[in-house]
Amino acid sequence: MLTGHAPDDLDKALAACAKGDRTALRGIFDREAGRLVAVAERIVRRRDLAEEVVQDAFIRIWTHAHQYDPTRGSARGWIYAIVRNRALNLLRDGKREHTVEEVDALRESEQVNEVIAAWRKLDRNSLLHDCLGALDETKRHGILMAYVGGYSHGEIAGRLRIPLGTAKSWIRRGLASLRECMA
Repeated sequence: MLTGHAPDDLDKALAACAKGDRTALRGIFDREAGRLVAVAERIVRRRDLAEEVVQDAFIRIWTHAHQYDPTRGSARGWIYAIVRNRALNLLRDGKREHTVEEVDALRESEQVNEVIAAWRKLDRNSLLHDCLGALDETKRHGILMAYVGGYSHGEIAGRLRIPLGTAKSWIRRGLASLRECMA
């Protein structure tokens, strides 16, 4: 059903789902599932949970397709909103939260250890080592995560559990201090 990828294909597929057409649902799944899993995975941070979210979302899409109103937004937006809301609900419901936190804590500690190990591998007599050592530990970790670990400001903020603006300003000020120290 979704051979072409015109924007109104999803509208037509949702209308067909509302009438009980399972092939239309399959067409939506074939076209969008990969991207939907990626969206869910960014929220729940685990592939297995993301796949569960998408499966749950497709059940909701099937049972609620009749509620989609094209005058209120795009079919794609409606579908992605369902996935996003399902993922956020999964995080909010207490059943999964502990597991997600444990896995994240393990990953974060491994990643921070890798970043710290990279700093410790620097020649202790180098100016860069001295200048990094003079920085506040959190700012040093932020800079190392960005420039050694390759993390985005958003990822750094999440891992250090600080607001995005704070992460950006710490990194900016830390880099300014490094430049000054190295000069």
